[in-house]
Amino acid sequence: MDYIQTMIDIRKEHGHTQEKLAKELGWSRPQIARYETRTSKPTIEYLIKFCRFYKTDPNRILWNELKG
Repeated sequence: MDYIQTMIDIRKEHGHTQEKLAKELGWSRPQIARYETRTSKPTIEYLIKFCRFYKTDPNRILWNELKG
């Protein structure tokens, strides 16, 4: 599983829509959609806000990417 799918799964585990996440993080829903469809790569700022909002360790998201 790639890190984007992990982020999508975390969002869905909390029952949040892209709209809800965008509002909470101060991003636009279309930007969240671009991240989730892999049209655009998430910024480190987004990753940090995402992890803080969901109280999750960045390692949970990046682990599979780092294992290669």
